[in-house]
Amino acid sequence: MLKAVLFDLDGTLAHTDPIHFQVWHALLAPYGMTVDQDFYDRHISGRLNPDIVSDLLPQLSLEEGVAFSADKEAQFRQLAANKLQRMDGLTDFLHHLGQQGYATALVTNAPRPNAEFMLDVLALQGIFQPVVIADDLPRGKPDPLPYQTALGQLSLAPEEALVFEDSPTGVRAAVAAGIPTVGVTSSHSDATLMQLGAMWAIADYTDRRLNAYLAAATGPKDSCLSY
Repeated sequence: MLKAVLFDLDGTLAHTDPIHFQVWHALLAPYGMTVDQDFYDRHISGRLNPDIVSDLLPQLSLEEGVAFSADKEAQFRQLAANKLQRMDGLTDFLHHLGQQGYATALVTNAPRPNAEFMLDVLALQGIFQPVVIADDLPRGKPDPLPYQTALGQLSLAPEEALVFEDSPTGVRAAVAAGIPTVGVTSSHSDATLMQLGAMWAIADYTDRRLNAYLAAATGPKDSCLSY
């Protein structure tokens, strides 16, 4: 019985990868790295900043790495302030979930300042309960811990939830947690996401299969939120 829908943030609620790509391209150029799409997909997409910096810039001290990551995210927020928009169909889909009484949660590898910034810009504050930030946990995605944490806070079994994820890192985490997962092809192909375990993939939330999936599930019908 489906009771909750869990969302990733970057690339799932809003198409943010082009902005992240632009910032990483600019910041890594002085280190002699050319960030093309293949490089971005293999080394950056969906990963935690400390892991990215450790792999790509091992010459930086811990303090320098922290400062580099903070600068990167500050530049992202500056560029994103006037560019972020909800993914097509998301508003109606969230409204439908609220009408049907499904819980909604957010599970993200984004740093907390970014998550709070994006939810504010997208006018989605207070919609997701809980909000699980990987930085607050011992391990982030692709480890299943962030999704297991959300399930624990919701007191749900994996089969009682549905996940939306756009990155291989996120799909791996959700699938490892045992949660049925729908891929969002904002940054990776449907073939890539399905190969990693997604049931199927959507371009956005206007996909008619979503309502069909929910209609086939039986969940609570007692809550309504405004989006």
